[in-house]
Amino acid sequence: MGLARVAFKDKKWADAERIYSDVVEKYPNTSSAPEARYWRAVSRYKGTNDHTVLGSAAQELQDKAPQSLSAKKALPWLGP
Repeated sequence: MGLARVAFKDKKWADAERIYSDVVEKYPNTSSAPEARYWRAVSRYKGTNDHTVLGSAAQELQDKAPQSLSAKKALPWLGP
């Protein structure tokens, strides 16, 4: 997660997204997975300006980790 955060801070959106994706794939049942899902979506959005990724990520978080802080932070992305 630290390497992904460094890439994000350096505005290396694709690198950050890839690293966050690696965390989700390798450690899907850990407490870090929801946070990685959240930041993966933000990284993709920052790199592409495609806002639809945020809604998809919010729904994924609601499905996989509805009680997580990341799922709660992503609620506005679901829209009205």
